[in-house]
Amino acid sequence: MMELRRTVAGRITLTAVATVILLFLALPIVVIIVTSFSSNAFAAFPPKAWTFTWYTSLFADGSKWPAALSLSALVAALSTVFSLVIGVTAATALTRSELPLRSAVYALVLGPLLIPQIVTALGLFLLFEPAAMLGSPLAIALGHTVLASPIAVLILVATLRGIDERLEDAAASMGAGRLTIARRITFPLAAPGMIAAAIFSFITSFDEFYISQFLSSVDTVTLPVQIYNSLTFDIDPSVTAISAILIAFAILALALVALVRWLGSGRQESLLSVETATGIAAPGGEAV
Repeated sequence: MMELRRTVAGRITLTAVATVILLFLALPIVVIIVTSFSSNAFAAFPPKAWTFTWYTSLFADGSKWPAALSLSALVAALSTVFSLVIGVTAATALTRSELPLRSAVYALVLGPLLIPQIVTALGLFLLFEPAAMLGSPLAIALGHTVLASPIAVLILVATLRGIDERLEDAAASMGAGRLTIARRITFPLAAPGMIAAAIFSFITSFDEFYISQFLSSVDTVTLPVQIYNSLTFDIDPSVTAISAILIAFAILALALVALVRWLGSGRQESLLSVETATGIAAPGGEAV
């Protein structure tokens, strides 16, 4: 591979292959976006005429999409809060404490990512059905937290491990307690990772189908379930419009994550430069 990169022909070949792969991955997204403006009621591609009808019909009187969208947003917001609480707690324990059987605990936390989602959904159904919680937004949010919290833990563990512990040692050497260190050093530096974890948790919950399908009721239908119902029981071209909106939302969310991480990338470096200039702590964490 390195030999291939050193030649002009090799660089051209790698660029062409990478471009073809990216186009192949992006092609379905482009097709959905273009089709959402088609005047054909059967969502034909390429469109013969262009229209905004399917976008305006999303919020017309009697449309089921606004209720499904608002419910998904509510559930995703609750799931994000729950996932952040679990993620911050678990990531702090895994990176900042002498936790026994740390690897086993870490594997247990990430376990829901390895289990098929339909199995998890069935288990949650059997758990919430005796409690008469089926159809409750809280139950759906708790179910989504099972899948969203491991993602938050992954991001926050990587974030906390990337924070130079010399900064925390320097604060401790100057008399700061654990809560003060967490409030003034650790959490501010981990803010970009926490925002990224919140965004990915929100997206995970917002797009979740299987758990929503098992835990929803006739009156509580999330957006993915509504999309499935529209594709299964009816021919609704508005599905392409709502899908294009979801694609745009995902792109904006990823752009926000990149922006937050870019803005926060220089914060730790600036603190380290101040530490080095003032001689607060040596690399081993001792005051000098």
